[in-house]
Amino acid sequence: MLDDLRRYVEVETPSDDKAALSRGLSFVDGLVVERIGPADSSSTVDGGVHGDVRVLDFAGSAAAPVLLLAHYDTVWPLGTLAEIPFAVDGDRITGPGVFDMKAGLVQLLWAVRIARAAGLALPPLRLVLNGDEEIGSPASREVIEAAAVGVRGALVFEAAAGPEGAVKTARKGVGVFTVRAEGVESHAGLDPTRGASAVDELARAVLTLHAAQDLDAGTSVNVGVIGGGTRSNVIAGSAFGEVDVRVSSLAEITRVEGVLAGLTARHPKASLTVEGGWNRPVMERTPATAELHAVAGAAAEGLGLSLPEVAVGGASDGNFVAALGVGVLDGFGAIGDGAHARHEHATVSGLVTRTALTAAVLHALA
Repeated sequence: MLDDLRRYVEVETPSDDKAALSRGLSFVDGLVVERIGPADSSSTVDGGVHGDVRVLDFAGSAAAPVLLLAHYDTVWPLGTLAEIPFAVDGDRITGPGVFDMKAGLVQLLWAVRIARAAGLALPPLRLVLNGDEEIGSPASREVIEAAAVGVRGALVFEAAAGPEGAVKTARKGVGVFTVRAEGVESHAGLDPTRGASAVDELARAVLTLHAAQDLDAGTSVNVGVIGGGTRSNVIAGSAFGEVDVRVSSLAEITRVEGVLAGLTARHPKASLTVEGGWNRPVMERTPATAELHAVAGAAAEGLGLSLPEVAVGGASDGNFVAALGVGVLDGFGAIGDGAHARHEHATVSGLVTRTALTAAVLHALA
């Protein structure tokens, strides 16, 4: 398993490099065949400038398939491997993308392999491999949603949460917006009343947006980037702010949308507009997800393991599937720490226990 992971990590797959992503998907294709054999059926959707999306179906002993999500892109640019080479030091595995989320796919393939070797029944498996998750899945979202139709449930092989390997049964929805203010330029000293300051309008909008944050309700609102104006002695004619919104419920989406729609300019010569939208829907802990967690938890107990659950602020492709009413267990991948950080690492012990757990859960779902 470590050798497979090393070979996979050493094929760099940044989200913004189509050629590198093509090499990465080709490697994954070969690894799938090496470890569990060719799929009974496969399809590919061209990702355009993004990574292609591969959907692989494997026959099984149950009626409905289990959806397995594993993205092959990483946040790391080409050349990172030279700075952070793959290495194993005791229980610690390092390398770009090892935690998010290349170890997850290796664990999945070996789980299927060992389950078959042990003669365990498995359900039909539908594996979706996409190369654009780290940039919001613009090319793969519709493919993922189509693949989720009629499935028994979904396991997402993103990294687990915390040292205990908690699965994620709820994730926040993510909104990405840009607020643009348009004003009228004039000389700030000679003719200050003729102009209308876009910076002033944006500043008022920022205060309104930050006041809309409600952490008790699970909603964060952050204007993280602002810009505008030309010179200090010119009333600003334009300004913008980039906004990140995280919400835990559909009700909060509606409330925040109302706040955004209600942004208006104070000055009659100025205007405010809002662009953008919801990048990923809310992944709420539904009865279907609770049922899936109960099945997985019982399988974990049979191995002498526990399977805690958490709700997290980040989003994944699991959000798309959960919004369709499908039960989702996210975070079935590596145990470790440091997603998107230079201290990213997975653990050898987690690689082993998570593989065994995946095999047991898939068998239980059969």
